[in-house]
Amino acid sequence: MSHFTEIFLKAFLIDNVVLIRFIALCPFIGMSTDVKKSMGMGSAVAFVMVLATAVTWPLYKFVLTPFHLEFLQILTFILVIASLVQLVEFYLKKSAPALYSSMGVYLALITTNCAILAVTFDALSNGYTLAESIVFAVGVAAGFLLSMLLLAGIRERIKTVEIPRFLKGTPILFMSAALLSLAFGGFAGLIK
Repeated sequence: MSHFTEIFLKAFLIDNVVLIRFIALCPFIGMSTDVKKSMGMGSAVAFVMVLATAVTWPLYKFVLTPFHLEFLQILTFILVIASLVQLVEFYLKKSAPALYSSMGVYLALITTNCAILAVTFDALSNGYTLAESIVFAVGVAAGFLLSMLLLAGIRERIKTVEIPRFLKGTPILFMSAALLSLAFGGFAGLIK
């Protein structure tokens, strides 16, 4: 298996950002009410995640490190992510107003989505090159999108089946998410 495939599979399945690392649970629970919303949020996060990694990696390596400004890493990365979220927000407002309004506060929360910041830090702490970092970010973004779509599909199915009253709402939602997490735990031995 190629090195890039391993990086992608580890980020996508084995160390899934939501279901294994338990990062970005707010949009996972809040925006997975239907498949369309999940697709929109997952795509927006994926776009910001990959672009943020592509921008922050060279910024850290070629600006912050040579000038011994590593202490500004968090501030710099958050500013980059916030700028990219603004671009996504402008685009959605113009091209998909229904999706923009349905995302509501969750769109602005992409700025503080810990998964995006975690990817930028992880790419550097793992010692990845720029190409490896981008593959890693694509894998994490795809894993985030997959987990959103899986939970959205389960939630749509739950709407059509009879569930005991004591499990309706939040309990069945968290049980479903927990079962998804357990299922993803099975990928742990995929790559050694």
